[in-house]
Amino acid sequence: MTALLFREDPYLRSCEATIIALHGDAVELDRTVFYPLGGGQAGDTGRLGESRVLDTRKGPAGGESVLHVLQAGAPVAIGDKVEAEIDWQRRHRLMRLHTALHLLGAVVRAPVTGGRIAQDKAHLDFDVNMARLVAPDIEAQLNELVRAGAATRAIWISDAELDARPELVRTMSVAPPRGAGRVRLLEIPGIDLQACGGTHVANTAEVGALKVARIRSEGKRNKRVTLELA
Repeated sequence: MTALLFREDPYLRSCEATIIALHGDAVELDRTVFYPLGGGQAGDTGRLGESRVLDTRKGPAGGESVLHVLQAGAPVAIGDKVEAEIDWQRRHRLMRLHTALHLLGAVVRAPVTGGRIAQDKAHLDFDVNMARLVAPDIEAQLNELVRAGAATRAIWISDAELDARPELVRTMSVAPPRGAGRVRLLEIPGIDLQACGGTHVANTAEVGALKVARIRSEGKRNKRVTLELA
């Protein structure tokens, strides 16, 4: 099991850690600031000591362990103490875009069928009539929410509480991380409340100006709205 420091402080850029397991060219640490690919959000990159972290994935224990994928032949061993440091500028863009998707879900009131957050753009897929997706209107409402400067905060509830409130799971294709007996929610008061294990900025103003880069049909049920940072 790995202590997932990013869950409590997504602004933490580095930590001291010990290598506890090797999996080919990937290592597990006793604690980490690296967010693993999941919930549509790309995994972090960065460094472990002198070795480059190319990607970060969930480990054999699921959401409670993290595999830091290194370049082939990296000189590491179990028991090594290393400094784990993320590529902060990349992570911060992911945080801004992930928070932006929460705002998008509040603007487009329709079932969410999927989504993805990369460092240069992010999208949500909606089960909605295409005629309802008007890019200038969506963009104007998004930027109004950004300018409102609403604080975000993480809340923890039990698995049983989540089961009793299925409306808190907004994305049909992504199950919230479970296994520890509790589930993390993201709340933007008056705007959004849903299960989410990703990393987010502390205030919507930090997202910055947004633009709707594209709206297109991805099939009968999936209408994709793609956002970029302006």
